[in-house]
Amino acid sequence: MFNFFSNSNVFVWIEKLINFIHSIFFALLLAALSFALILSPPDYLQGDSVRIMYVHVPAAWIGLASFTCLALLSILNFIFKIKNLTLIIKSIAPIGLIFTCIAIVTGSIWGQPTWGTFWAWDARITSMVILALFYFIIITIQKLISEEDKANKISSIVAAIGLINIPIIKYSVEWWNTLHQPASIKITGESTIHTSMLMPLLLMFFVFILYCALIFLMKYKTEIIRIKRKSLKRL
Repeated sequence: MFNFFSNSNVFVWIEKLINFIHSIFFALLLAALSFALILSPPDYLQGDSVRIMYVHVPAAWIGLASFTCLALLSILNFIFKIKNLTLIIKSIAPIGLIFTCIAIVTGSIWGQPTWGTFWAWDARITSMVILALFYFIIITIQKLISEEDKANKISSIVAAIGLINIPIIKYSVEWWNTLHQPASIKITGESTIHTSMLMPLLLMFFVFILYCALIFLMKYKTEIIRIKRKSLKRL
């Protein structure tokens, strides 16, 4: 598997995947936006402001999932020191930070008509801000520390500590009294969201996943080029 990622043919496969995503992305985006902004009904309490959910919720899911992947890969990299994992971690971190910030900003905008305030330091919001800080610290470590092994060790430790924050974000609305509503979509239990809103939400999530894949592939390709250039300079 790791030989595949380090093979010179990786650029061919990356380009093929990028072209494939480009070929379907805008059609799916148009369909998702049509459902989210036009076809889905307004909420009986929140009205049209509920449509912010179609950006806020998928962005939050991606922010949490990206950090979970980043942290687990960082722990593996700390133990086994696999070079390709470093490249994957560096490619995931900016994506996770961007979508975490999108979730925070859209949540703030949604909070004004829903709660009457743009900001409240409740458990869910605060823990999401902490998640963004962990992303920022990891990216900064990788940028500022020139010794790659040292940077990987420190960022792996930070990521492992940050992993503790993930269940706090997930269960914060159950553990503490917060303004944030409980989860409407449950994998193991019964979801409370209507199908007319669930379908556009999942469509938007799928479009966001495709966008993440596109950015990841381009960033991963850039990191491989950077490593190859470094190797050539040493020769």
